[in-house]
Amino acid sequence: ITAIIAVISTALGAVLSFLIGVARVEGGKVVSRIALVYIEFMRGVPLLVKFFWLYYALPLIGLSLDPITTGIVGLVLNISAYGAEIVRGGLQSVPDQQHEAARALNFSRRHTLLHISLPQAIVEMMPAFGNLAIQNLRDTALASLISIADLTFQAQSLRNITLDSARIYSLTLLGYFAMALVITAVVRFLERLTRRGAAF
Repeated sequence: ITAIIAVISTALGAVLSFLIGVARVEGGKVVSRIALVYIEFMRGVPLLVKFFWLYYALPLIGLSLDPITTGIVGLVLNISAYGAEIVRGGLQSVPDQQHEAARALNFSRRHTLLHISLPQAIVEMMPAFGNLAIQNLRDTALASLISIADLTFQAQSLRNITLDSARIYSLTLLGYFAMALVITAVVRFLERLTRRGAAF
């Protein structure tokens, strides 16, 4: 369950990060400000509060989510705000001369974004997104507080039954560490692919 929540929320969060980050840079004054408000609000509210609001307050207005969906939505809202800033920084790191050259060649803004800015920016974003993915994995532990039977929840349940804190929590540490290693390996593989693609 921990792995499923982490993978789905990271993937959806990455997509939303790109949409909001691009809107922040290329969306014009109004859209950019809306994206900025979203980013600042989501970064300013603790993840645990997001979980509690989605799980306990949202049903009061007629919209109930099951615990796993709540966990995924909360993590997506959280990771997308931080990821959008990574996208914004990556896009703004592309030299101005390349944008000027694109305008001189009469490229559209969309063509410039998709074929010039993003391919270069993604290479710079990958290490930061890798760190964000690992942070998101760690944040899944908070989902146990809304009754999701993830790794942390199960560890706590076993500890309450056996009172064997040392062994259970040590195995929990190793479980999270093993998943973090997998994420690191995947991100490094993707980073090599993007650098190879940018070289061509």
